[in-house]
Amino acid sequence: MNIEDLTKPAIEFLHCETPKEWINEASRKENLSIILLDHLICELKAAQTAMWLIRKYAVDKQSGDHLLSWLKPYEDFVYRNEGSLEKLSKNLKFSKSIISKNGAHFNQDLVNKMVLLINEELHHFYQVLEIMERRNISYRNISAGRYAKGLMSHVRTYEPEALIDKLICGAYIEARSCERFAKLAPHLDDELQKFYFSLLKSEARHFQDYLTLAQNLSKVNIYTRVDYFGKIEASLIQSDDTDFKFHSGKPITKDLMFS
Repeated sequence: MNIEDLTKPAIEFLHCETPKEWINEASRKENLSIILLDHLICELKAAQTAMWLIRKYAVDKQSGDHLLSWLKPYEDFVYRNEGSLEKLSKNLKFSKSIISKNGAHFNQDLVNKMVLLINEELHHFYQVLEIMERRNISYRNISAGRYAKGLMSHVRTYEPEALIDKLICGAYIEARSCERFAKLAPHLDDELQKFYFSLLKSEARHFQDYLTLAQNLSKVNIYTRVDYFGKIEASLIQSDDTDFKFHSGKPITKDLMFS
């Protein structure tokens, strides 16, 4: 399958394309470190979100604790500056069996899809960190952008609607990641171009998995909520943003702010 075929569903799902201003800013060599740093953290956050969904909605405490231990070395690296590539390499796969609460079909489907997603996101985290180390880009803490919070602030507060909305938000985040990897890759060096193109298949599947879970949970068609969040997501992507990140909006530099 070629790149256009891989990305077409995600691009058609999104309400807008990434602005050329973001592509231009992300293509600048001096911004490579922030792109890789934020990409690294995004991979962890994606895994954490999937983990949270499993633990809150689908498994018992013992299974949830087993899953947390899988994620811990990555969280130690990012939040406590502990660990190394070698240590992370020993924790890439999850080998324990996880069974959903009450054996409910939806719960098991959520577990299966999210465990696969976590597996892939943690592998991508490891790959990004490898690239950073080869390029002597040290890990450092950076602030979170507005994007995910901007989406999640519109999630309903009662169930199962809250879970449906969170799954839809997950779909948009994954679809936007897919679209941006494809848009940015041609502007990068050969190693990064090959790496970002290699991520498209999993990112495209992730967004579709989230959507499938949301529709399977809902008793009605989720089109209205999908459209609602699509407009919010497009606004975040198209509006001016002073904080440049992987999922940020249209970049506004300090020079332009004070001109």
